[in-house]
Amino acid sequence: MMKAKLETEVSKYMSYVLRHAPESSGLTLDSEGWVAFDELEKALSSKYDVSRAEIIEIVENNPRKRFSLADNRIRANQGHSVDVDLALNQLEPPAALFHGTSLTNWQSIEREGLKKMQRHHVHLSADVETAKIVAMRRKGEHLILCVDAARMFSEGHSFFVSDNGVWLAESVPVQYLSRNAGTP
Repeated sequence: MMKAKLETEVSKYMSYVLRHAPESSGLTLDSEGWVAFDELEKALSSKYDVSRAEIIEIVENNPRKRFSLADNRIRANQGHSVDVDLALNQLEPPAALFHGTSLTNWQSIEREGLKKMQRHHVHLSADVETAKIVAMRRKGEHLILCVDAARMFSEGHSFFVSDNGVWLAESVPVQYLSRNAGTP
């Protein structure tokens, strides 16, 4: 069993190299974000004292299900800033989705809506509790925004869902947003 601190450190590094900087570890992602598990294992074991079994344990036990493993390949499920096509299918979303953020972002969001920034998509949660967990990762006061996903979808906007259940959209225009009850 790995120590929690090492597990967290390795998981964060995996997210970094699989989402933002594969070249920093000598990795090359394919067009859908996959890399051979053996290559990732080699990169990780040169930096950390981890075994193949421990890396698999990190993937399988990650509470946010950030990674997918298939056919001796691995990838991050979403959140990429590097150019990949996750080959996700468009889906009809639930009536409402949620986005947790810092209260300091509200003025900008109120003017411009939610933007993907350096990522490929805006990340949305299917429930308020998950959005609160996301928001708590940011410093200071937070708020939960409610997205009228049903109306947005009916008016031609696309939604996708990653392998770990995170809903994704290109953007969320301001007219589909409201501040959710239970936030400051």
